[in-house]
Amino acid sequence: MKRSLICFCLLMVLNGPGFSQTTKGKRAFYVVLDSLQKKCSVVDRMPQTGTPNLALATDAVYKTRAEAETAVKTLKPCN
Repeated sequence: MKRSLICFCLLMVLNGPGFSQTTKGKRAFYVVLDSLQKKCSVVDRMPQTGTPNLALATDAVYKTRAEAETAVKTLKPCN
């Protein structure tokens, strides 16, 4: 009986992380400034902090690509 209980507990511990994220997160878009080319672009992933030439042009997070592309036209660092 102890062996069955230990196996059951072990199975539940190993299976737990599989239930942690049931839905996929919403997409987010960012405006990134390339300091070498002085151009802004819209990306769907946050740039890595170790990348020397890429930086966020703004701290805003956009829900759609269209919103982000509109923001590129109005942001001061991008013009």
